[in-house]
Amino acid sequence: MAGENEAVNFSELVNKNKQTLARLKESTRLLLHRRDGEDLVLTTAVRAEQDQTVASAATRMMVAMARREPGSMELILDILPDAFPWVRLLPETDVHAFAVELVDTMRAADSIGNSAAVAQVLIAWQHTAEVHSDPELLAALTRAQGEK
Repeated sequence: MAGENEAVNFSELVNKNKQTLARLKESTRLLLHRRDGEDLVLTTAVRAEQDQTVASAATRMMVAMARREPGSMELILDILPDAFPWVRLLPETDVHAFAVELVDTMRAADSIGNSAAVAQVLIAWQHTAEVHSDPELLAALTRAQGEK
């Protein structure tokens, strides 16, 4: 089906490269499963550039909105639970800290064209929310923190 992502084994790309690459005309991305490593995603350079352009535009708009006036941070804080439902598990002060760190990291990551730092911020804060969702784990970690 046109536009959907397809998946194949990496060996199919190696052994049937023309047929496998032809599938990119029907799909936006091709997921390559590997036995001995991380899966890979194959896409066209034009598509990768388009994806980066869209992500950069969204980042720039969000950063500009957050920095425009003080009231915009409240809007970001209001929409965070819709975008990331797990923020409801964070204490209010942590939600604000997450919002500030996310916006700042998005801006920095966009300036170098590498979103890995944004993904790391999201993962770290989601894990923090998971800790807050488990009273026993939170108590154990809080005790361990106090013992240091």
